[in-house]
Amino acid sequence: MTKFPILVKTSQKVKNPVVPPIRPLRPYEEMVGWGMIELGYKNSLRGPRKYTREAVNYDLLSEVNNVVLWRELKAIGPRPEKGKKEYHPGPYRHKTITEPKERSLHIPTLRDKIVQVDVHEALQDIYRPVFVDRSYACLYGKGPIRAAFNVQHDMRVARMKWGENAAVIKIDVKKFFYSIDRDILKKLLAKRFKKLKKQHPELYDDLLRFYRLLCKVIDSSPEGETGIPLGNVSSQDFANIVLNEVDQYCIRFLGAKLYTRYADDAVIIAPDKETAREWLAKIKQFVKKRLHLDLNSKTKIFYMRQGVNAYGYKNKATHLELRTESKRKEKRKVKAMIAKLREGKKTRREIQQEVNSWLGFARWASAYNLAKKIFAPYRFIKVEGELPYGAISRNRAARRVLQQRYNPQTAHKAVAA
Repeated sequence: MTKFPILVKTSQKVKNPVVPPIRPLRPYEEMVGWGMIELGYKNSLRGPRKYTREAVNYDLLSEVNNVVLWRELKAIGPRPEKGKKEYHPGPYRHKTITEPKERSLHIPTLRDKIVQVDVHEALQDIYRPVFVDRSYACLYGKGPIRAAFNVQHDMRVARMKWGENAAVIKIDVKKFFYSIDRDILKKLLAKRFKKLKKQHPELYDDLLRFYRLLCKVIDSSPEGETGIPLGNVSSQDFANIVLNEVDQYCIRFLGAKLYTRYADDAVIIAPDKETAREWLAKIKQFVKKRLHLDLNSKTKIFYMRQGVNAYGYKNKATHLELRTESKRKEKRKVKAMIAKLREGKKTRREIQQEVNSWLGFARWASAYNLAKKIFAPYRFIKVEGELPYGAISRNRAARRVLQQRYNPQTAHKAVAA
């Protein structure tokens, strides 16, 4: 008699995003002190960035350079003082990218990047308690994929509550990073620091020192009178701080509970189109009056049954689909890589690595047959790896079933109860 294996819980580790706990407010010396500079230096050189000319030149005298940076940061006092050599950000390097669309980047030097990594860690601890759970950009345990799943969850809730009349407001800010009013950003920072001062009066001077450091980073922007650099590590944090005002307004004052925001793209689900038009008019007025920003032409209202095209997917209540443009880009990219393979400029291993980056994104959508079709002419490209396609988006028991279907020879390894 054939014995079928019984599926039980195994010791297989599942990769989950590590969300560090929120640390209490620390003194200035601990936020940007020597330990944080060493940690920021290590994080700034992850991956192939350590092989750049700038990184190699900095590393030749890394201890000396870090000590000089530490002294300049330490010299920043609660108020400006003459004779002290305080830290000042250096010049930016300009770069223009064309994918996914043309953008103008201003990249800081390595020593400035170390400071901004430390600033990012400190701002996360200061602002995570006040950010809403439905903000998904540049936060631990968040990202565009989780934002897409949140939209899908909201669509299911709206379908149960309001049926086919539910409407979607898709909001996009016009040239967001280049249009941020720095004075408003500084006022929002000061507002948060005043509340922290009441809770921790003994750290008042430390808050003033850190605030002065943030102002130096903000004022170093080469964008002109308004805007912050798109290439800065801290720019994402400043963007969240500005748009947190919109989050609080929509959820607390408008009562828009089905709300999702990633960077400057927000998706709100309303009971009907009339309510959606009313909310959108109030949001436009709030954004213009309070933040001095404008919404662009991508902002629109439509019925939820059409699906929501946001965060890299076509979001529907039942499943996620890949965008048409994403499919076309991948097909063109594969053809270009195969041409380079024939010319000897790429190897099969390099092509598989680049394809895996797209497959990791496509696995969360209903795109198995599409992936098979795209890579069918190229047999050396494997669509499935150690886990079957789509297994990462299912629970542990379902993954075990898929593993056994994918490789029946390993079925006998399941542990009996």
